Amino acid sequence: MSKVYIIHENGEWVAPLRERLKALHTPFEEWNLVHGTVPIDDVPPEGIFYNRMSASSYTRNHRFSPEYAAVVMSWLEAHNRTIVNDSRALALEINKAAQYQILRAAGIKTPRTVIAVGNDAILEAADTFGEEPLILKPNRGGKGDGVQLFENVGQLKQYINAPGYEPPVDGISMVQEYIYAPDRSITRAEFIGGRFFYAVRVDTSDGFELCPADVCQMPGEASEPMFRLLEGYGELGEHVIRAAEQVLADNGVKVAGIEFIHDDEGDLYAYDINTNTNYNSDAEAVAGKFGMERLAGYLTELLDAQFSSAEPLLKAS
Repeated sequence: MSKVYIIHENGEWVAPLRERLKALHTPFEEWNLVHGTVPIDDVPPEGIFYNRMSASSYTRNHRFSPEYAAVVMSWLEAHNRTIVNDSRALALEINKAAQYQILRAAGIKTPRTVIAVGNDAILEAADTFGEEPLILKPNRGGKGDGVQLFENVGQLKQYINAPGYEPPVDGISMVQEYIYAPDRSITRAEFIGGRFFYAVRVDTSDGFELCPADVCQMPGEASEPMFRLLEGYGELGEHVIRAAEQVLADNGVKVAGIEFIHDDEGDLYAYDINTNTNYNSDAEAVAGKFGMERLAGYLTELLDAQFSSAEPLLKAS
């Protein structure tokens, strides 16, 4: 029997999707790529394959899961299987530098960034920013892991030279200008089936750990909600949304969250594409819009369309 196959390395993040697929009576199977084999001489099963491999897998001691997923993607693609977030999406998930280049090519601003490999190179890159505050972040990261704000190069130098400093998992760092948002917030645009679904405001007052999944939230957090769904496109504008949709279409991404920030002069920047996107159920409940419900419906439509004459509401290509 054909089914939806969910490719991942973190079962906690899949739990809400499981429930939505069960409610729709959609057959599915999980491929948890922590360890295992890939029978590349065999023909893979028929079905719809949803890749939600995460760049932050290394924070759960799953260092090589993205590489494992890349092998699986190549096997599936060799047999023309339908993949939601294919190998191109996986490559973007673990390479923020590549994300910035495709965003800029589409006319979407990104923060000024210098890529650096090695401590000396980080400091050399930082010197080019003068005395302005700057951000140091890993090229391959997630959940805000490893993102640090420094008021000046001196602070960054102390951090880099400290005994406890650990380089990024891929050895590649991004030295980046700090975009100051007057209201201390960012806007995350969610896309399902390659189309805009909703925008959500995220309060960044407490730092860069912006994972929206319920399992990421700590009890006893601030009384004001960290996540709040916005009307329509929020402050992003339709032209930005359409440009973002084109970026996703051109790079094999069907499900994603793209994070934007406004500076104190009103200029808009995109700084992250999350192809392993999650949703915050509390914020969704207030607005009455549910990402995992729409995602489960999308995957079910693709499955039904592949094995019947029906056309999906949101096409895979």
